[in-house]
Amino acid sequence: MKKTLRIGSLTIGGGAPLRVESMLKTRLHDTEACLAQLQELKKEGCELVRVALPTAELKDCLRTLCERSPLPLMADIHFDPDIAVAAIEAGCPSIRINPGNMGSPQRLTGVVELARDRGVVIRIGANSGSINAEQLRLSGGDRGAALALAVSQQMEMLLSRKFYDVIVSAKSTDIAETLRANVLLNERYGDFPFHVGITESGSGLDGIVKSACGLSRLFAMGIGDTMRVSLSQPPADEVRAAYSILRALDLRQRGGKLISCPTCGRRQLDVADAVPEVREILGSLPDGYTVAVMGCEVNGPREARHAQLGIAGSPNGLVVFREGEIVARIEKGASVIEALRPYLPKKS
Repeated sequence: MKKTLRIGSLTIGGGAPLRVESMLKTRLHDTEACLAQLQELKKEGCELVRVALPTAELKDCLRTLCERSPLPLMADIHFDPDIAVAAIEAGCPSIRINPGNMGSPQRLTGVVELARDRGVVIRIGANSGSINAEQLRLSGGDRGAALALAVSQQMEMLLSRKFYDVIVSAKSTDIAETLRANVLLNERYGDFPFHVGITESGSGLDGIVKSACGLSRLFAMGIGDTMRVSLSQPPADEVRAAYSILRALDLRQRGGKLISCPTCGRRQLDVADAVPEVREILGSLPDGYTVAVMGCEVNGPREARHAQLGIAGSPNGLVVFREGEIVARIEKGASVIEALRPYLPKKS
């Protein structure tokens, strides 16, 4: 059974859902801007937020954020064990470090002991930029194996100190490299929770598609307990993309689910215009409730019979259907939302 960890009130691993993570993109010294971004992330369904802590001088800012944040935080630290100590002393419930760059074995031990005393979870990991020449040589030039080796070396530094509240992570911008590393690590450390993602995936459609391709293959192998879609755009976009991926794979549902036809010359409804209107109401629907928007009455109710509710164009206006059965005919001129409204369920 996979180990279950707790970060604040959030459970990770074991039987917990696959958690959605993002990262603050506002500088830590601007506390109010950080809190506004955290509130937006909570609204979108984010469950864990990583925060860059570049210097120990920002300890008080992090403390304030931890006290006021609506979501559990993970401080992101590089190279300096004093910053890791500052994050823990500020009350952060989790930290992300590379144990190998904590200065010395003695200083790493100090960080680990403090984390143990305070019940802090440590996420370790490496990305493709962390691979050194010796790891690459030992792996025979296999970059995925070298990435796995880098993480394994870090993992053993914690396990040798009998610290087990660990999340494993190995990410690359290359999908094949990420898959290879995670498969190897899962064989060795599969009892620990894994954080997964395709780092530096880009932005827009290309970034989302790249992340979706890599993540879906990892999930199919049963790898992944927390996830991030790393995009060069606002963090709320990362969370929306993550839930879109999880919905498509039937791994998690949040709010309603929309299906729509690609349209053709038979269409009696402008689906491209109707879809954004319907998307706006999905958050108010029960999780997994499916709404269909179809261009014509000929195929609409039949092709979308698995939808709990749907609407399609007809020569005289619109038809509303439930699980393939037409329940109302609406004359031309009515809006899609007004036609659907009497039949929409309320979120429990």
